[in-house]
Amino acid sequence: MERIAGVDVGQEAPMKKIAFASFVGTAIEFYDFYIYGTAAALVFGPVFFPEFSPAAGTLASLATFGVAFLARPLGGAIFGHYGDRVGRKAMLIFSLLVMGLATFFVGLLPGYATIGVAAPLLLVTLRFLQGIGLGGEWGGAVLMAAEHAPHDKRAFYSGFAQVGPPVGFLLSSGAFLLFAYTLSEEQFASWGWRVPFLFSIVLVAVGLFVRASVAETPVFKEVMETRTEAQIPIVDVLRTYPKTVVLASLAGSVMFTFFFVITVFSLSYGVTQLGLSRSTMLYCIMASIVCLGVGIMLFAAISDRVGRRNLALFSTGFLGLWAFPMFWLVDTGNPVLISLSFSIALFAWAAMYGPMGAFFSELFGTRVRYSGASLSYALAGVIGGAIAPSLSSVLLSATGSSWSISVYLLIMALISFISVLLLSETYRSDLSETKPEERRLLPEGE
Repeated sequence: MERIAGVDVGQEAPMKKIAFASFVGTAIEFYDFYIYGTAAALVFGPVFFPEFSPAAGTLASLATFGVAFLARPLGGAIFGHYGDRVGRKAMLIFSLLVMGLATFFVGLLPGYATIGVAAPLLLVTLRFLQGIGLGGEWGGAVLMAAEHAPHDKRAFYSGFAQVGPPVGFLLSSGAFLLFAYTLSEEQFASWGWRVPFLFSIVLVAVGLFVRASVAETPVFKEVMETRTEAQIPIVDVLRTYPKTVVLASLAGSVMFTFFFVITVFSLSYGVTQLGLSRSTMLYCIMASIVCLGVGIMLFAAISDRVGRRNLALFSTGFLGLWAFPMFWLVDTGNPVLISLSFSIALFAWAAMYGPMGAFFSELFGTRVRYSGASLSYALAGVIGGAIAPSLSSVLLSATGSSWSISVYLLIMALISFISVLLLSETYRSDLSETKPEERRLLPEGE
């Protein structure tokens, strides 16, 4: 067992409870995040951009989807600052509250026909707040698990936070499928799409209750007891770990590119280009998400034995090779082959994403870990995900074929592969140990 300040972490921490709290929070936050993406692809165009053509309306709504990614680094900086100053637990609760309220108010937002241009402006504002909340959520959730866990199961337990996003996606897609089957097209477009947004307030209440019962991490308690917390964590991160932040951000970017091309862009692509129903495309995506969830926990556990970096290299390399075959299968229009293409992609994707919570946490010292991990993850989202759905639409419109999207995916995979190659292996690191880069920032004698 790993010992921190004389405490046996594995015995002190009720790991099942902590893993569940990390999982519940990320599942709820990403449910909130993904219902927006599904609605942007399916209904936001006519509701908030009715004066645009159908194609332009879809592109505009997908552009609002990307606003949250631009907000995520700011959220990571804000929540990271206070997470490294006052603790992980408080910020986890607050980030969940910000995301939940923003999502709930999207469900109440009048459309363009009612309040005119104010509708899309308010939509963008609420999406920006979603990004702020999510920017602080991920880092806190993985740190809560990683900093409590014994060192030889660090990725496994932080993997519970990582499996929250696919579960959140399944919940959001399931909600839309339920209403697609029970409501007419007119009812769904009029009010049905709002219900999944409004229901999020119930999930947030559950998440807040669970997280309020979890203790602060022992690693951060040690920092507070020794009074070595960073005064301005984001400044210390950028001054001490500039190369690490850049490389980690680029390394993780392909994760977001593939994920949002598959889960957001492919919805509109399947309906408008392949002539498939939205429920068929949702089923194809949901099947692949199940494979993703299994892969996350499998590869997280494996990385505790073989390391994070080798799995990340395999993942990014395979995704680059799969960029063209994936769309060849999608373009058949066969739902079974579409499901297969997405499932293979996301299972390989999990080889990096599963260990990523531990990997990013281990790259930074405790004093700035929340800020460093959150900022790197958020910047990866900006680079890889902010424009992935809308850029894919532009490429498709410009070339009339999916090959251009495959080229885009290949380039992103290559960038990530090289970045992972330049990062160090971390799985044997001690989270309580002060990294050499930070020693010069500590008070003399610490």
